[in-house]
Amino acid sequence: MKKFSPVPQYVFSSITDITPDFLELHDVSFLMLDMDNTIAEYGTPSPSREVLQWAEEMRSRGVELFIVTNSKRTERVVALAKALGTDHVRNASKPSPKGILRALAQAGRRAGEAAFAGDQVYTDVIAANRAGVLSIAVRPLSRTNPLLAIRYALEAPFRAVCKNKAVRPANF
Repeated sequence: MKKFSPVPQYVFSSITDITPDFLELHDVSFLMLDMDNTIAEYGTPSPSREVLQWAEEMRSRGVELFIVTNSKRTERVVALAKALGTDHVRNASKPSPKGILRALAQAGRRAGEAAFAGDQVYTDVIAANRAGVLSIAVRPLSRTNPLLAIRYALEAPFRAVCKNKAVRPANF
């Protein structure tokens, strides 16, 4: 396990801004995704059309997607994973790296070929860094929950010190 760090290696505006070219540049063929507020807003039963198109492009370019979530809601997790054509790990216990390590084992993948993208520093980024996979923070889909808005504000300094902010495909 790697050392504890709340600083993401990359920050993107949206999950759909992460491109197959960016992942290829970093030798990543396995992209693990947080679920809530990363690929779908809290409580919604399916991702947006834009996220579904992005997932299809990823798969067509050889990137395997995999949901790793702290959620315990079996029905919703299964529905979102099915919509994206991915497998999943529930009850991931992030910021522990256990869920990410379970996903790697389940998919037969190594940390060196993997990345994790999520909206929260205190769970997603820390878990990814501890598991030794490329950590990517994305802007949350929604900030309507007041408690989460406070949490995102507290996480802002860690996003700010990331050297690789708002990376766009044209920058490669």
